[in-house]
Amino acid sequence: MNSNSFQKYVTLIISGIMFALIGIGIGWLLWGEDYRIPLSPLISKQLGFNKLKVLKKYSFPALKKQTFKENNIVLDEILHSDPVFVSHLFTYQWDKKTISGLINIPKKGGKLPVVIMIRGYVDKEIYETGVGTKRAAQVFARNGFITVAPDFLGFGQSDDGSTVDLENRFNRPAQVIQLIASLSTLPQADTENIFMWGHSNGGQIALSILEITRKEIPTTLWAPVSKPFPYSVFYYMDELSDKGKYLRGVISEFEDQYNSDYYSIDVYFTDISAPLLIHQGTFDDYIPLSWSDELVERLKELEKDVTYYVYPGADHNMLGSWNTVVSRDISFFRKHID
Repeated sequence: MNSNSFQKYVTLIISGIMFALIGIGIGWLLWGEDYRIPLSPLISKQLGFNKLKVLKKYSFPALKKQTFKENNIVLDEILHSDPVFVSHLFTYQWDKKTISGLINIPKKGGKLPVVIMIRGYVDKEIYETGVGTKRAAQVFARNGFITVAPDFLGFGQSDDGSTVDLENRFNRPAQVIQLIASLSTLPQADTENIFMWGHSNGGQIALSILEITRKEIPTTLWAPVSKPFPYSVFYYMDELSDKGKYLRGVISEFEDQYNSDYYSIDVYFTDISAPLLIHQGTFDDYIPLSWSDELVERLKELEKDVTYYVYPGADHNMLGSWNTVVSRDISFFRKHID
């Protein structure tokens, strides 16, 4: 190889290294700490990288930086009229999409405390507005609380959810944070006294919201999903028709591109500043008792304000101790009214 050829060869190598470094730098600027170099062009193409990168905005660090401005909550048709409260279908906007839900407003008038009701998993085929929250919400409403239960995108009369794998899971905390920010548009809402109630996967969403916002929103959790992501998904895969084969592939590809810690509640328990009331039944077929035991132990180690009740014989929906659980929730909310 003569000197001119050698010089061209060296120049090509240096140029290649520079282009690679520039590419990595652009990737870091666009995706920050979640950026990962694709294993190969083929894998990147299969993942649909341009779609996958949108999930970065749902990482906890990214959501912590977002500003959620109020958006009008619109009361639509009356769904039920009780002697003590009225139930409306309501809608609000998030990310240019409409989300529906069920709101109960006591008839007593004046500014009233609000309970955000966050349901657990419900199959779309059987879902209708209010499923998973309606019974407890009616009791809270009869005791003077406005209750607000969002359907989430893809459910009820909401707009369709995302077609990007995992996005519907990751964007639900943001949907609820937007709802909380919009409560000031409800004339009846006492925004100085906002509470949350979460059941099962709704409990995981509630914990996520407390970690992201660091707001001191007193929260009650019924048998919450409290394990880290993605284990909290893997645990239920046997219930899927394909035994989780497709979802395992999705999560594997996700972890090639992102740090899953940024989407997992267990990493951010230190950011919780709200008082918590946690209920767990011993006959729960969906949430092992050990999960709630371990959650409470971890929170107490972090010196969080947490009260824990275990109900012998109660199932996932607290049947067997339901009246006691709801009564304790009401007492908890009243204790924390300013």
